Amino acid sequence: MPSQKLAADLFMEPQDLLHRDHLPLDDLLTMLGKNLSQWLDSFLTQWGLSEGEQRILGTVSPLSILKGRVFIDSSAHVEPTAYIEGPAYIGPGSEVRHGAYIRGNTYVGAHCVVGHATEVKGSVFFDGAKAGHFAYVGDSILGPEVNLGAGTKLANLKLKRSEVFVTHPVSDERIGTGLSKMGA
Repeated sequence: MPSQKLAADLFMEPQDLLHRDHLPLDDLLTMLGKNLSQWLDSFLTQWGLSEGEQRILGTVSPLSILKGRVFIDSSAHVEPTAYIEGPAYIGPGSEVRHGAYIRGNTYVGAHCVVGHATEVKGSVFFDGAKAGHFAYVGDSILGPEVNLGAGTKLANLKLKRSEVFVTHPVSDERIGTGLSKMGA
């Protein structure tokens, strides 16, 4: 029988699920309307990271490649042969595993996994999100505790190549993102 906490978690409202102190829902929707690169630039500036600077506080294999503006939290871990191109933020307790390829404009929250042979571009991982192995995550937002199965591909180009709209989970307002590419 599930605990009371677990039972309550099963009935969370979308705004509760997506809201995080470091990345609130309204900021996320605003960010979608802008450019992820601009938002991430502002976020990294708040962490005191200037253009092109790297702040590597966690464990990073000397066999990995870090290029551009990259922040790696003190409890994050980057395994051998991972490639991270900034701007990128890798949060507390997160893992970037062997052979991962992060192509910039990527925010990886706390306790996330970017796994073996996984490519990430222009994406946001909320706390606990995992793309463990052989995945492509392009221009996507992975919610808290999302776990992608092996070999998952999140296509990011709309077939009609027109603007992508999202629906606000609380107000049901349709919001233009200004983007023609958006995965999941």
